[in-house]
Amino acid sequence: MSQGIIVALILVGVALLAIEVFVIPGFGVSGILGMAALITGIFLVTDSLLEGLIFTAGAITVLGFIIYLSFRLPRTRRIWKKFSLSTRQTSNEGYVAPKPQYEMYLGQVGIALTQLRPAGTGDFNGVHLDVVTEGGFIGIGTSIRIIGVEGTRIIVREEK
Repeated sequence: MSQGIIVALILVGVALLAIEVFVIPGFGVSGILGMAALITGIFLVTDSLLEGLIFTAGAITVLGFIIYLSFRLPRTRRIWKKFSLSTRQTSNEGYVAPKPQYEMYLGQVGIALTQLRPAGTGDFNGVHLDVVTEGGFIGIGTSIRIIGVEGTRIIVREEK
């Protein structure tokens, strides 16, 4: 076989593996084709099957050693972190959204902006709040009073 074809196989194999590592995540078609092209190129360069196996094993060993060293050298750790996912959290707390304080609205009287069956929206001095009735239906425009707050749940009753 022509030496040009063998060199092209090896170069295509390296290019496909580079695409697999840097562009396409995972172990897919380009990785398999790249490995097949490289191994085929190695076997075509050698004279016997045993020699091909020895060169392939040597290439895999050298590649493994290079990867091992790249994980151990301090300057290359930053490079590998770009390619890998990390499950470590930077803080134990994480992000916690501030809880709204609705207790200040207790006892206020407002107007139902939507039908409350039993949930809807009420207007309390220009502030629109999501509210829940005690279980009954309250129509639009009805006067309502906040009688309880349970976390973010605002409980209202029809004001008579």
